[in-house]
Amino acid sequence: MIKILITGSNGQVGAELIRIIKSSIDAEIMCTDITQKTKETEGMEFEYLDVKSKELTEKIFEKFHPDHVYHLASILSASGEKDPYLAYTVNLTGTVNILNACVKYNVEKLFVPSTIGVYGPEAPKEDAPVRHSSIPTTMYGITKAAGEMLFQYYYEKYNLDVRSLRYPGLISYRVPPTAGTTDYAVDMIRHAAKGSSYTCYLGEDTPLPMMYMQDAMESTIKFMHSDPDKLSVRTAYNVMSYTFTPKQLYETILKFKPGFRVDYKPDFRQQIAESWPHSLDISQSRHDWGFNIRYDLEKTVEDMFSHL
Repeated sequence: MIKILITGSNGQVGAELIRIIKSSIDAEIMCTDITQKTKETEGMEFEYLDVKSKELTEKIFEKFHPDHVYHLASILSASGEKDPYLAYTVNLTGTVNILNACVKYNVEKLFVPSTIGVYGPEAPKEDAPVRHSSIPTTMYGITKAAGEMLFQYYYEKYNLDVRSLRYPGLISYRVPPTAGTTDYAVDMIRHAAKGSSYTCYLGEDTPLPMMYMQDAMESTIKFMHSDPDKLSVRTAYNVMSYTFTPKQLYETILKFKPGFRVDYKPDFRQQIAESWPHSLDISQSRHDWGFNIRYDLEKTVEDMFSHL
């Protein structure tokens, strides 16, 4: 039985990842977060952990001695612009603390998600490549881009098997979204399910790459169990399922919820969204570790409504 440590376990990704791990892997799981234990972590060992603290981080590793680590603790794009220093310390200092602890305690594998936020406005809008020279415009993107370089550095210098996927916007029904620029998609579907109208903070014709959480988590587990000798990327691989605009999502929702109403009042997140690509080149993920998906947009919306 392997021992798995998850940081940021109470977040949107953490709740889904725990469920997938419990259903597919024989593992002992330790969950950590800066907030209280939730129903998703019932029955599992849970510890408070502020990843900005080197001492607290090493204390957790010393106690648990994990084989695999999923480092999910992060400050997302919109929150990061409200408090850039917090984003810097959590996303960079916290990640370095985790990387160093993994080296010190001989962790077998480390997963840290990256983001489409690492791209800046100079990147190609269609099929943005894995290797790129664009400069991100948010503190979130800056810290995640630096993180990707750290992953390759720790792999080459310390032989740490650290892996990363650049997640697009993730759609999930289990945990309400927090402060990501792409979270309008979940918000819109949730409002429709409740029978209330929705005011979207992005313009109706703003395309962004997205992915259903079920596909994202299944891909993450598949990626973590893939042959390391076949991995040609040690920064982060691109993954995505589909691209849509708020208007296209609205039109899809109408197939299931006729009469649903949306209006559009773009705010500061519009500028963030416009700096990101519309789609990503996922060819290396398909070639190196067999990335594939099960949910298109209509199936995603249908499944969201079936649970909400």
